Amino acid sequence: MIVPMKKATFIVQAKDSNRILKDLSMLGLVHIQFTQDPQSKDINLIKEDIISVNTALHILQESRLIAETQNELRDWKESALHIQDLGKRLEQLSEYGQSLNNEIDKWVSWGDFNPDAVRNLADKKVILNFFEIPKNKLKDLPSDVIVRQISIKKGFVNCLVISREKINLGFDAMTLPKMSVARMRARLAQDRLATEGIKNEIKGLTCYYQDFLRVRENLERELYFQEALCGMGQTKELAYLEGFVPSYSAGILDKAAKKNKWGLVLAEPSALDAVPTLLKNPHWVSLVNPVLKLLGIVPGYYELDVNLVFFIFFSIFFGILIGDAVYGLVYLALSYFLSKKIGKKLANRDVFFLCYVLSFCAIIWGLLTGTFFGQSWLQKLGIYGILRALNDPKTMQTLCFGLGALHLSIAHSWRAILKSPSLSALSDVGWICILWAAFFLAKTLILADAFPFFGKWLILAGLFLVIFFTNPQKNIFKTVGEGLGTVALSLMNNFTDVVSYVRLFAVGLAGVAIAETANSMAASLGTGFVALIAGVLITVIGHSLNIVLGPMSVLVHGVRLNVLEFSGHASVTWSGVKYKPLEE
Repeated sequence: MIVPMKKATFIVQAKDSNRILKDLSMLGLVHIQFTQDPQSKDINLIKEDIISVNTALHILQESRLIAETQNELRDWKESALHIQDLGKRLEQLSEYGQSLNNEIDKWVSWGDFNPDAVRNLADKKVILNFFEIPKNKLKDLPSDVIVRQISIKKGFVNCLVISREKINLGFDAMTLPKMSVARMRARLAQDRLATEGIKNEIKGLTCYYQDFLRVRENLERELYFQEALCGMGQTKELAYLEGFVPSYSAGILDKAAKKNKWGLVLAEPSALDAVPTLLKNPHWVSLVNPVLKLLGIVPGYYELDVNLVFFIFFSIFFGILIGDAVYGLVYLALSYFLSKKIGKKLANRDVFFLCYVLSFCAIIWGLLTGTFFGQSWLQKLGIYGILRALNDPKTMQTLCFGLGALHLSIAHSWRAILKSPSLSALSDVGWICILWAAFFLAKTLILADAFPFFGKWLILAGLFLVIFFTNPQKNIFKTVGEGLGTVALSLMNNFTDVVSYVRLFAVGLAGVAIAETANSMAASLGTGFVALIAGVLITVIGHSLNIVLGPMSVLVHGVRLNVLEFSGHASVTWSGVKYKPLEE
């Protein structure tokens, strides 16, 4: 649920501005709302420090090694600057190495020569010009010039033209390199050694990674404090501060105000306030929080907390999209291994419990459909899943359409409950009728099933309820006008939203197809040691590809159906601001 908030307004003497913020940070309850735009030199300096720490953390993260042991960081600023310098050196060496490789590729077909010697010859009136000339244009060259063909590359002839003075052949002469190919290769080898040395030094500095995380956390808190200080409203003798506190903590804040002699007003937030969102759910519902954190989305304060529905349907979608019991076992084993390996270092281990739940969903769906590494030949041996009907494409598509209609109907049912006893709740009942009419229409148009006789009554009832109860008013013409406008804008979207759930079937089927293709290719190689090795490689590569792409498809499609389709029907825009209290 979204925790109700109280708006708190504090009034103190201007000289006590710093003190009240320190006292509030010790309480750790108030989310500050700035009265004015906070600007100061201290804020800018802290922001620069945070950027410096983030850059250092990014460089250490890219080293792909986080040390098991952590050393004490004595001077974080000096260490951060040093790490940034190392990162810049790596970037410069990488760019220079790329340019050297390009030059080598450009000049290697000319052989190895000394560019300085060529320049010295020019001082003695012997000019060497390097041209790349199309093969069919060689016959057009003047007869009074000395031309030596060095090599042929992709239809162009590398020609050395020797003359006593500058000549114009109608082609652009190549600019000499700064050094010979041999020297470029030697320089490239030196730079590779330097790059390895820098990378090893960075790996040695990863022992400070956790310390840098703590430094960043402290800097962010200090930034919040300074912004709160500069964002306070000021008069000559008084200062005032606004913020939000969870309703259940209002009593604690009131006692603190009396103790410290603050002026305090607690009131209900207005619709114009940017009220932060604090979610409090049972732990098993909160397991979906890592997904929302990854996406960086929070429901608005006045919106619905859809975590429960998100968690249930996201788990179902994961099972269908992965759709293989063995893949589920692989994810389960990987989750357990990572939990044992790095779980103790994490303050919140919900991500591992979420992975366990999702893995079991994939295992259960694989058992229901009888899918194990995409082995269709198991069915030839008489081994089927628990529900054989799920292997029928028509049944699966019907199930996907039904899931879509159910998922979106839950959104409108929820809205109808919140609107009741207002008559406008009937408009959501109308949309539910239209959604299920869209379900039957999708079956008719896509699966060639007969449209049921009651389908037209669902459509008529839905349209009537939407038109007359979207915004019921005394003026019937305004009521009907707004209702017709809503129908015109949203009717087709309801049909396409239901049909879009067929992506669950399509993507899941694609995963099974990749698995079956890998199995078929491996089986077609025949017998023998070489064929066995090749078959194992093909099988491992094919299924590894599926195992990697599977979660990506869930993030694309499983998340979309919750965040866009369902949330759109539930009027959840994910425009919220996370509750972030001022803390010590």
